[in-house]
Amino acid sequence: MRSLLYKLHIILGTIVSIPLLAWSFSGFLYVLPGSAANGEVQKIDSARVRILPFEAIKKANELAGRDLPITALTLLMKEGKPYYQAIGGLGADSIFINAETGEAEFSKPPSLKSRFFREAHFYFFAGRFQRPLLMIFSFLATLMLLTGIYLNFTYWFGKR
Repeated sequence: MRSLLYKLHIILGTIVSIPLLAWSFSGFLYVLPGSAANGEVQKIDSARVRILPFEAIKKANELAGRDLPITALTLLMKEGKPYYQAIGGLGADSIFINAETGEAEFSKPPSLKSRFFREAHFYFFAGRFQRPLLMIFSFLATLMLLTGIYLNFTYWFGKR
């Protein structure tokens, strides 16, 4: 029985370690400034903000031609100008609203490097299978953890 559990634990560890390694590596590289988006973090110049958040949401809805289920509105500096970024309702895309002029535009496609990190880290490449894939790997990781706990418990306390 223990021999079978050892083998199962090793196999599960190998299966689970591959996506975990990819997730960890892409997450590490994704958070390094400028590594994915080729940009730098700029301090917001609040004196240049002329558009209020509700106006930015209105501009995003006008550009999309419908009321979007916006889940986040972020103020950031992009190319030296303040922008709101409206997220939600467009899948992985977003809308940028110039916080000075109110001009709205759809986000440009990310660079190949940014797209790779984002898709690898958040499993976007899986499409509609993203959730089932994450559930399967979570289940396998739980099994691996439980077999490891059992094997350690029997190793340390089973000798007595």
